[in-house]
Amino acid sequence: MPLFSSENVLVPIDFSDEAMKALKDTLEFVKDPAKVHALYVLSPLEATDPGVVWQTVDDNTRIAKIREMYTKHFPEEIYQKIKFTVEVGNPSSEIIDYAQSNGMDLIVIPSSGKTGLSRFFMGSVSEKVVRFSHCPVLVIRH
Repeated sequence: MPLFSSENVLVPIDFSDEAMKALKDTLEFVKDPAKVHALYVLSPLEATDPGVVWQTVDDNTRIAKIREMYTKHFPEEIYQKIKFTVEVGNPSSEIIDYAQSNGMDLIVIPSSGKTGLSRFFMGSVSEKVVRFSHCPVLVIRH
């Protein structure tokens, strides 16, 4: 029996070098892009954000821009077979909810770069995902 199941694997991405490498490494491990899910989480818009006040930005335009960025960063055909989803909300909560509602067997997430007081007060997304996830979480440290 393998240590990690590779039936449904979630890789949260934020287009950082670490997240992009995690997605590439996961694809090499799983081999079948149809079993890989990539998730990008946008923070909610505030009513006082200039784009909201001037009605030039909404969630739909932001999601479309993220989809364009995904295609730009991952133009190869194999990456287009990955299920790419964009959600709006709290990153750790959205990752956990997505993994549970879509029956993920494994979450592959890079560790954050926070240390010291900022990590103590804010916590990290990867730490919260590890703490509350229903499935195994592989944290990649760079």
